[in-house]
Amino acid sequence: MITLKQAIIVEGKYDKIRLENIFDTVILTTNGFGIFKDNTQAELIKKLANTIGIIILTDSDSAGNIIRAHIKKLAPLGDIINVYLPQIIGTERRKKHPSSEGFLGVEGIDDNIIIETFLRYGLLNEKAQKRDLKITKTNLYALGLTGGDSSKAKRQDFLKFLQLPINLSTNALLEVINKLYTPEQFILEAEKWQQGLTKN
Repeated sequence: MITLKQAIIVEGKYDKIRLENIFDTVILTTNGFGIFKDNTQAELIKKLANTIGIIILTDSDSAGNIIRAHIKKLAPLGDIINVYLPQIIGTERRKKHPSSEGFLGVEGIDDNIIIETFLRYGLLNEKAQKRDLKITKTNLYALGLTGGDSSKAKRQDFLKFLQLPINLSTNALLEVINKLYTPEQFILEAEKWQQGLTKN
């Protein structure tokens, strides 16, 4: 597995599944053009672009370019890297027919080509550091964010405090905060949040 600092944005779930076998990072989907209507996902992508940065890896066709342009509008000042895979003619194994433009999508591109493309963009270097220490569900339980009667309300309040979408699942929350914070930074943020609860 290759660890990346940035999150990766792809179009669909099969693209995500493919990249999860290569990269250790947050991988989000736009659900094709669904990103135009999904405000929660749009806000999360914006948050990531403005903090750890994002790599957009949509299909190398006109639809993919439209999605890239939309994401750029979501976070015009964010750290956004557009990575373009080579346009390879073909059809994915799970499909009977090729795409409208005849090119393979991200899910159909060979792993080695994806890795070589990331190398060419200078994304696989010493800065792609692996974090050994991670925030776990045990940490969330200790804060009362899981496993209790009022956990959901507390978790939503905590997400609001972190300026994240309040309807993230526990797993999604863990994935995102492990990219945004080191365990030490997370503890500091949690303490600030708890102090705010005490004052209220």
